[in-house]
Amino acid sequence: MAGKVKWVTDIEKSVLINNFEKRGWVQVTENEDWNFYWMSVQTIRNVFSVETGYRLSDDQIVNHFPNHYELTRKDLMVKNIKRYRKELEKEGSPLAEKDENGKYLYLFVSQSNKEAYVISLYINNPLLIGGRKFDLRLYVLVSTYRPLRCYMYKLGFCRFCTVKYTPSTSELDNMFVHLTNVAIQKHGEDYNHIHGGKWTVSNLRLYLESTRGKEVTSKLFDEIHWIIVQSLKAVAVNASPSLTSSTANDRILKYNLINDTLNIAVPNGEIPDCKWNKSPPKEVLGNYEILYDEELAQGDGADRELRSRQGQSLGPRAGRSRDSGRAVLTTWK
Repeated sequence: MAGKVKWVTDIEKSVLINNFEKRGWVQVTENEDWNFYWMSVQTIRNVFSVETGYRLSDDQIVNHFPNHYELTRKDLMVKNIKRYRKELEKEGSPLAEKDENGKYLYLFVSQSNKEAYVISLYINNPLLIGGRKFDLRLYVLVSTYRPLRCYMYKLGFCRFCTVKYTPSTSELDNMFVHLTNVAIQKHGEDYNHIHGGKWTVSNLRLYLESTRGKEVTSKLFDEIHWIIVQSLKAVAVNASPSLTSSTANDRILKYNLINDTLNIAVPNGEIPDCKWNKSPPKEVLGNYEILYDEELAQGDGADRELRSRQGQSLGPRAGRSRDSGRAVLTTWK
């Protein structure tokens, strides 16, 4: 009988520890032999720094890729997308196509030539719901970069501001208008401690389908998925999503998120082995669904690759694939 997984973490969150304990895994310290280490961002930077030269053993796994900040730090993200774009241009990829003014049509970034700043530009007509700004918290699990294989968690959510949006410059300093962070919004007078000012992504999708139509909504989510895949390809996003639960539903969601993540990352709860087949069967994915599998995409042959390239070039006009019996626009498969 195989030994039990030995785990360690420096993040004391019940959604983590309860998932480890229910599998019968054994807790150890960082100075002992371990198989699974759920590390904070700072810890993983310290452990895998150039000075330590630390390398994982074949039976060890961690929750971050050591160079995750290449994507999650905005200045480094700009650098990597620029490099990725140049590589695509050399390959003659449609994603590196330019307009008559020499500007890229698909992958573009803005950065000051004089200062090392990345600036976020407010759009004139943002999508509002109930007059309020919101953002999306989407969970993507990357099990391997070479080949790239990633999964999208279906139970993401939206975070809303408690005060209606206005472009007036007199409200620029009002964080309750502009910032969706729960750490800020929970101090507002209109914050709801029951639902935490959140919608599930599925509820957002239903709302958009009823107000904008199914085709527009499918196109929107497909382009979100496309951005995720291309961003991951550029590095070869929030690095450490919050595991703090602000509501009961939040706690349940994050517990199930960790549970499904471990089922993919540590199949059958066995001691990790670098020789694992990294493609788990569909029945263990839980609320994850495969977002992109480079190995499968390459194995489908030249004809499939040609259609994929055409789909990427066409963007919103790409072909359709079947998903659960209904047509879904695809631009990146």
